[in-house]
Amino acid sequence: MEKRKLGNGGLEVSAIGLGCMGLSFGYGPATEKSEGIKVIRAAFERGVTFLDTAECYGPFVNEELVGEAVAPFRDQIVIATKFGFQDGDSKKPLDSRPERIRAVAEASLKRLKTDRIDLFYQHRVDPNVPIEDVAGTVKDLIAEGKVKHFGLSEAGAQSIRRAHAVQPVAALQSEYSMWWREPERTVLPTLEELDIGFVPFSPLGKGFLTGAIDASTTFDKSDFRNVVPRFSEENRKANAALVEVLGRIAEGKGATRAQIALAWLLARKPWIVPIPGTTKLHRLEENVGAAEVELSADDMSSIEAALQQIEVIGDRYPAHLQKRVDR
Repeated sequence: MEKRKLGNGGLEVSAIGLGCMGLSFGYGPATEKSEGIKVIRAAFERGVTFLDTAECYGPFVNEELVGEAVAPFRDQIVIATKFGFQDGDSKKPLDSRPERIRAVAEASLKRLKTDRIDLFYQHRVDPNVPIEDVAGTVKDLIAEGKVKHFGLSEAGAQSIRRAHAVQPVAALQSEYSMWWREPERTVLPTLEELDIGFVPFSPLGKGFLTGAIDASTTFDKSDFRNVVPRFSEENRKANAALVEVLGRIAEGKGATRAQIALAWLLARKPWIVPIPGTTKLHRLEENVGAAEVELSADDMSSIEAALQQIEVIGDRYPAHLQKRVDR
């Protein structure tokens, strides 16, 4: 698989990464540990060298899973993890105090069975801690060799600029896909100006863009899509038009919907690296195959024209979680 660079600090990763959260957290019951290890190792065998985790996925168990899975080839991959929640629990308040960041770094190193974190993201901007203090703490961790690169997640343009002025930001991670294009307004231009990479999570619209979810789909009670307005039955029905259009485009290219959705992201900018997650080996194969799908300028224009005709209905987060993003 081709490689891409995130930021100007020499961080090189596979063009498509693997989001590991869903193996342990967020989308229903956790995958059996042995199955999770199998998926991660299969990804590496197929050229994926960029793995994304966080202390709060579980909490904690996802980092442990990743650490065990990659032990045989640790030096050949890039591990991204995150700090930013009280006690590592995403249901609790934000906490990016310098002492908390340091404590998370030490604990994550142990769980990941490694001596350095390749990319350390602030999971959400903490309004109670100046972003300069956050960047400065990570800068110190980099100087100590415990962290290689600094990242932000779901930060707004102003926070990105302020952090970058203290410690260069290698990558911003935020939701971005055909059905969530808000980053195009102010975030993507800021990243381009500052030479910061972009790592879209949920590049397949939390599964919706694959065509595998419709108005009649039911989710496990522990699946957080149950509280996402965009996934209400009514909104899924309204948003089916996007899936239909994607299907027609995919058919014309001899690809799947998921592959077109990922190829579209790859074609947007050479410094965009999507991290689709999956628990299934056949979906992993499909996602990795997107790196081989080439979309021409004409393809991109026709996709754009089609997307302009469709209005996506529903917020991407419930109100209490929406407050934590784009700060």
